[in-house]
Parts: sequence; C-alpha cells; structure tokens
Amino acid sequence: MTDKSQIKPLIRVKNLYKVFGPNAKAVLKQVKAGKSKEDILAETGHTVGLCDINLDINPGEIFVVMGLSGSGKSTLIRHFNRLIDPTEGVIEIAGTDVMSLNEKGLQDFRRHKMSMVFQRFGLMPHRTVLQNIGYGLQIQGLSKNDWEARAHEWLETVGLGGYAKQYPSQLSGGQQQRVGLARALCTDADILLMDEAFSALDPLIRSEMQDQLIELQEKLHKTIVFITHDLDEALRLGDKIAILRDGVLVQQGEPVDILLNPADDYVEAFVKDVNRARALTVETVMKPQVVRISAETIGEAVAEMRKAKDDYGYFINDEGYQGVITQETLENVKKADYGNAIDESMLEDVPSVQTDALLEAVIPETLESDHPLPVLNAEGEVEGRLSRSTLAEVLSEQSTASDKETDSDTKKPFSNKDDTSGNNKAA
Repeated sequence: MTDKSQIKPLIRVKNLYKVFGPNAKAVLKQVKAGKSKEDILAETGHTVGLCDINLDINPGEIFVVMGLSGSGKSTLIRHFNRLIDPTEGVIEIAGTDVMSLNEKGLQDFRRHKMSMVFQRFGLMPHRTVLQNIGYGLQIQGLSKNDWEARAHEWLETVGLGGYAKQYPSQLSGGQQQRVGLARALCTDADILLMDEAFSALDPLIRSEMQDQLIELQEKLHKTIVFITHDLDEALRLGDKIAILRDGVLVQQGEPVDILLNPADDYVEAFVKDVNRARALTVETVMKPQVVRISAETIGEAVAEMRKAKDDYGYFINDEGYQGVITQETLENVKKADYGNAIDESMLEDVPSVQTDALLEAVIPETLESDHPLPVLNAEGEVEGRLSRSTLAEVLSEQSTASDKETDSDTKKPFSNKDDTSGNNKAA
C-alpha cells in the first residue's frame, strides 16, 4: 500500500492572493491586514477574489472545489493554467513554477499539461463532433490521420460512436458535454480542469455524466480539479474537497472529514441535510474488527475465545470468512470433543459487507443481525465490523443536527437539489 505522506503533490498552491482592480498590489496590504472583502470593495472599488489560499492536489485524485457564486472557485481554477495571474503567490504544476513560463512555454503547457471542460460545453458550432474532439491534437500538430484515429477512439469511449459527422446543434445537452469531455481527454493531458461541467444538465443526465466520469477515472487515473456548488456532487466525485467562502479556504479534506467534522457553522449548515446513509461508506464508520478465530480444532478455538474481550468471533479459514462463532456455542462442547474440527453447524450465518459499500445498502442486514457484520476489503480480508449501535450513532448525529434548525434559510448555503425523493434525512 502506498504511503500517502510520501506522495508528491502534482499541483501546489502557496499563499495565493488575487485582488481585482488597477491598484491591486497596494490594496493587497489591506487584505493582509485583515480588512474585510466588503470594506475593501466599498473603500477602494477593488474586489478580493482569493485570500491566502494553500492547497496540495495529488496525482490521480479528483479534487473538488466548492463554493457559492462569488466565493472564488472559478477564479482559483483559472490560476492553474494562468488564464488569470495572481496578485501574489506560488503555483507549481509538476514542480514547475507556472509564473516563470514565458509566452511559448505557457502555450506548450496549456496544450500538453492541462485540458478544460466548461459549463456551457464550449464547442465550436461550425466544426463536426469529430473535429471538435480532435481540435487539441490538430493544434499540437498531429497529422489528420492520427488525430482522427484518436478522436474516433474517444468518441466511442464516451458512448457517441456514430455521431462523428454531426454538429453540436444536432446533439442534446448531455451529448454535447460528452463531446466536451472527449475533447479534453483526447489530448492525453495529465490534468483535467472541470468548471461546473455538469451544472447545466438536468438531474438525470447529470447523474449519468457523474457515473461516466467515475468509470473513466477508474481506468485513466487523471488528476481532476472539479468545480461545483452542489454538495451531493462533491461528495459523490471527490477524493478531496475544498470549500471556499468569500475567497477564503474555510475547510479542506476527504469527504468524510467534511461531513462528520465540519470546521465551522458555515460548513455545518450545509452538511446537516445530507443523507449520510447515501454519502458515507462502511469503511468510514466501521470499528476495529473483533477477535478472529482461525483455529482448526474446537479446543484451539476455546483457547482463542478466552483471550478475547468479546463473547463471539469471526471464524476464518483458508477460504476466508465463514461465519460467527460464539463463546456460548464453544462452552457447550464437551472437552472430549476438543480435538474435533470446527463444524459448519457451529457457525451463525452473519453476512459480510464490503468496505466500499454505502451505508444505505447495508442498513437492512445490519439491523437484522444479532452480531456486528464483518467488513471485508477487496481482497476478502476482514478489516472491521459494523454494528447497529455504530449505525445508529452516525445517523442519529444527523437527526440531532437537523433538530437544531435556525430561523434563517441563509444558514443552508448549498442545495442538494438532485435529491428529488424528498428523503433527505437519515433513514
């Protein structure tokens, strides 16, 4: 297993500030002195876009940046490919200081290192679907045969085989965004910037595009910076999430950290209505595994059980987890039979669950079982346990938070608008 602490960030942002206006450098002193964004705008006419942003984005992860309109999220992403230059700060991509690039170096950087997918598709209406997808390769100087071949491959990958000669106006919104995604991927850039890429789509198509992005990412392992204002989307896609408010980075971390440990009232206000059962996986809430009984004989199992604090254990043999064996069952065996092998009839059939399963999917089995369910990883090894009490604790925290309603709708900055079921409370 890779030690995450040893991974070198692909994108590193340090002490990044952006002030919009003719005297940005002078106004920056006021920003650093702690004057508010509103006061600076009123007194100087300058707008604070970003204030002391620090973040690391690792290779192969989907890093989601969230925020309301005006929070600075789109401003931030446009710094990565220098569509916007900072007032002050460092932006490093793969160890290269982006601010040090000259015009030609920046042009090459944009053509080969980064691709971008826009909210409104950004397709050229006078070019066919195939020509739109292959445009970046044409700019790179590839021959017609080469760029067409690669464009055809990506056309098939995003499920639009047969649409090569169509024009954007002949496609639905979802199809146009698939073309935009194929165009961004076609250049084989290391980094994909996606600025509200799915927000213009209706909820069903949006969900399908999220599915496709997850499926593609499992194969491609690109580094994706994804901008959204929708918490459900962020939780579904993000390996890491950063939340901006008025140009300030208020919290960043893994989705479970954001959900279970909000940094302040602002973050807590919009995570409280998330259906945790749909957002959290078993791995994020499971407790350490109980005793493993791996003995071959009943006598050996009795000895292992006596060392344990619990009155049951997960019986595991060469074929993996087999079921639960209890202290009571073992105590009912005569000592004369201690040399016998553990029989299948001695085991209770307690189903296992996978680490990556959503809590929503395992609620019925958890509630029906007298014992905590063993949690298995992808290799079939027991990594932990999930009990009714753990489930109740995690979900009741949400219920408690929901009971603390304030009298202002402004305490709910981000909407979970794709949840049309009306069931946005924990089960």
